[in-house]
Amino acid sequence: MKCTKPRIAALLIAVLCIGQDVGKESRAAEPAPAPAATSRYAATIAPAERFEVDGVLVERHGSRGRPLILVPGLASGSWVWQDTIRAFAGEYTLYVLTLPGFDGRPAAGEQPFAAAQAAVQKLIAQRRLDKPVVIGHSLGGILGFALAEDQPQLLGGVVSIDGLPVFPGTEDFPPQQRTQQAATMRQRLANIPAGAFAAQQQGYMRTIGVLDMDKADELAKLTGRSDPASVGRYTADVLALDLRPGLKSIAAPVLVLAPYFDLDSQQQGLTEAAKLDYYRALLEGVPRLQVTGVAPARHFAMFDQPDKVRDAIRAFLRGL
Repeated sequence: MKCTKPRIAALLIAVLCIGQDVGKESRAAEPAPAPAATSRYAATIAPAERFEVDGVLVERHGSRGRPLILVPGLASGSWVWQDTIRAFAGEYTLYVLTLPGFDGRPAAGEQPFAAAQAAVQKLIAQRRLDKPVVIGHSLGGILGFALAEDQPQLLGGVVSIDGLPVFPGTEDFPPQQRTQQAATMRQRLANIPAGAFAAQQQGYMRTIGVLDMDKADELAKLTGRSDPASVGRYTADVLALDLRPGLKSIAAPVLVLAPYFDLDSQQQGLTEAAKLDYYRALLEGVPRLQVTGVAPARHFAMFDQPDKVRDAIRAFLRGL
């Protein structure tokens, strides 16, 4: 593991951070994305109910079965979960969230991750949700871990799509270095021009986000309508987090879906088995853990492999 770990970190360091400065050369040759309204992924399924909890937009789909709370990742909205809504709304009650600052929502406050966690806890209490399952992508998966640690009896399960309890590649950082990295990321996105942020989204989606370049450009139009400063604040919060000490307190079963694309990974000397081992190492301590690979796929695995992601979630839910 010693020889492989640095290579894994080099590949994964940008995964949780949509604002990360990746793909400079490819971005320079690409035009900024068009307005998000032109994206074919912008249309969403009309919910049965729409309301807010402390600035978090909640859209409810379905009205029976175990409650599922779907949390998108950085710079994403409910459009991430449209395939999931179609697949599960007939069997479950889905609460699909959009966090402040994302997808055109008003900007997030100074400590958005903690505020989002409190809002989800309030949603569960107000709606009297019995053992809901949090299904989160990236940042949303991290939020699921935080909720499961803070109140171990609150959740019935956690599904994390490429979200981990510590930012990959920073697991050995001392607290001061972690804080410095967080401050740098916050500052980087605090005053970035809209055009530059849109170009970052396109570069990210083409190199880290999804496999298909046309799809990447379409999805970048959607992530690009988020507030850059809010993205920076959430990213800073995530960089500063290390949830590993509390993993042993999680009572709910946990499923982590780990995307893998060989052409990205082989140049790093990274096999799918090595990546899964790395994820398991970062999740060590979770009492009931399942780590499953999804290939070929990049960070937004639900767009690259919708059937595999949907089937893995369905099997997990039926096993609860």
